[in-house]
Order: sequence, then C-alpha cells, then structure tokens
Amino acid sequence: MARNRQLDSDGLRAAFEADDVRALVKHYLAVLETRAPGHAVEVRVPPYAAVQVIEGVRHTRGTPPAVIETDAATWLAVATGELGWAEAVATGRVRASGERTDLSAYLPLG
Repeated sequence: MARNRQLDSDGLRAAFEADDVRALVKHYLAVLETRAPGHAVEVRVPPYAAVQVIEGVRHTRGTPPAVIETDAATWLAVATGELGWAEAVATGRVRASGERTDLSAYLPLG
C-alpha cells in the first residue's frame, strides 16, 4: 500500500532542490570523468556519488591512495568556477590527500 504523504510548499521545494543538487553533482562528476579519465584519484561528494579520475595507478580495493572529498555545495561551486580550487582546499572545504589531487587544471567544468 502506498503511503499518503502531503508536502507543504516548503517541503515540495526542498524535495525538488535536493533532486536538482543530486543531478548537478552527478553531472559535474561525469564531466570530470570525461576530462580527466583514469583511476588514480577518487573524488567523493557524499551522499551523492564518487568517481575515479586522473591517469595513474588503478585503485581497485580498500581506501584509495589519493582521495578528494567535499560537500555538494562546495563541489558545485568549484565545478562552476564560483570558488577557486586552491581557496577551497586552503579553507578546508575540500579535503585532498595523496598525489595528483590538484584538480585546478580541470576546473571549472561548466
């Protein structure tokens, strides 16, 4: 049996915004995969997606040696050029560890 759920206008707006954020995050990660093919660096934007990019040693199991992690708002800001990569890393909005985790050569994506 389907649940009967009513959303007020704020709840409906929030639901659409969450879907938009998810779609945009995945879109820009896919663009990055195209521009920086490979499997040496894992880029994580929880809870939406993670991709492996940049040529180098392929990662197959466990925690990869090079990881970039950020939240959705920061990812969208650096992907669109609203926020510079160096500033995002310097302020801790992006956590990057390991070799080849400087994405500035590939940004902005949009």
